[in-house]
Amino acid sequence: MNLTGKTFLTCAAAIMLASAQVQAQHSAADSVYQHAKGNRLSIGGYGEVALTRNFYSDNVYRYSNASQYKNDPSHGRFDIPHAVIYISYDFGKGWTMSSEIEFEHGGSGGAVEKEFEEAGEWEQETEKGGEVELEQFWIQKSFARWANIRIGHIVVPVGLTNAHHEPLNFFTVYRPEGESTILPCTWHDTGISFWGRSGDFRYELQFIAGLDAFMFDRDNWVQNGAGSPFEFKVANKYGFAARVDNYTIPGLRIGLSGYYGQSMHNTYPHDMEGEGKANDKVKGNVYIGAFDFTYSGHNWIVRGNADYGYVSDASKISSIKRNLVSSGAPYMKSPVGKNAVAAGIEAGYDIFSQIPKLRSKKQKLYAFGRYEYYDSYIPAADQADYEYTDRSRIAVGLNYYPLPQIVVKGEYSKRFLKSKYNDEPSVSIGVAYQGFFL
Repeated sequence: MNLTGKTFLTCAAAIMLASAQVQAQHSAADSVYQHAKGNRLSIGGYGEVALTRNFYSDNVYRYSNASQYKNDPSHGRFDIPHAVIYISYDFGKGWTMSSEIEFEHGGSGGAVEKEFEEAGEWEQETEKGGEVELEQFWIQKSFARWANIRIGHIVVPVGLTNAHHEPLNFFTVYRPEGESTILPCTWHDTGISFWGRSGDFRYELQFIAGLDAFMFDRDNWVQNGAGSPFEFKVANKYGFAARVDNYTIPGLRIGLSGYYGQSMHNTYPHDMEGEGKANDKVKGNVYIGAFDFTYSGHNWIVRGNADYGYVSDASKISSIKRNLVSSGAPYMKSPVGKNAVAAGIEAGYDIFSQIPKLRSKKQKLYAFGRYEYYDSYIPAADQADYEYTDRSRIAVGLNYYPLPQIVVKGEYSKRFLKSKYNDEPSVSIGVAYQGFFL
């Protein structure tokens, strides 16, 4: 990152010295069971609607032959990135159930099956774009404020966006691009979580199903490795995630998070591991470390993140995937880099805080700016380089809150690529809500 990385760390350090009174920010996993009105049954959710006009080519060859597509027309799209329903119930005696049902891009989806009746061919059926997912579904037993156990399908809080992915927790119309490119977002998986609060700290340790190396790729690093194209989640290998947040300085939350797990031999069918087999010793160990913070005070909100990841045996895994011969196999054929990085910072100031009439009505208008740098493919020495994955991005715009639960967003953004490629500007508007109805 050089200068950009140094600039980010300098800004982050300056913000951490500030202080102001503010309520603690809820993690995404906690937000589904707040029971804000004291009801045992709690229903809520969040949703986003977006319109974007992209002023660059959407041709799949725009990076391999950039000059040919430099003057292509702009293209637009409407989208419903996320529409989510929370349902939670307090059974009493420390037992709680919580769930989060998410409709992405309008809903619907498909599954891949290996049809043994048809000589082991792969078959896939997809009705339309989008997905319907059970993003959270867990049973929790609370023993004390400092000791809670969740078992089920849980959010993996690695990075800023996964831990705080609701639309009121970022200024841009879409989720911050760097983290959501290289990491699963929202990262959710099945496992066991121990979490709690003690003093100024919130902490969490998770044991979950491992990532799938065959779903890693050049453009999104390990992003697709947490999902499953099958009607079940393969769990031949396992992973560990951890997170700790500190709230000692009023108005400032500082978080550290990380992940470790083996990703090779965590796919289906499980036939490449075993004594004497050529790829038995290929592990594909994944290491991810992340730092993030949120500051809110003096009419400012500032957020930042820095994420770095490593995959062992990246070159070998890339070669194995490239040579898979199963017809229609649901694997990513492109190579995976041994490293990936994402760093970003955004700041917004509430203009309405200076207008007493609007301030008294609790309306807010944040003027914001965001800068981020990310690279989803940093190759090993023996891997080919694809320079278009190395990007910087700026975004500027407004967030208007007519009510605390509703925001209208407008944004101009631009991706900056290496000089041989075309930069990618766009304009987006959106509206989002987040809250509890019962």
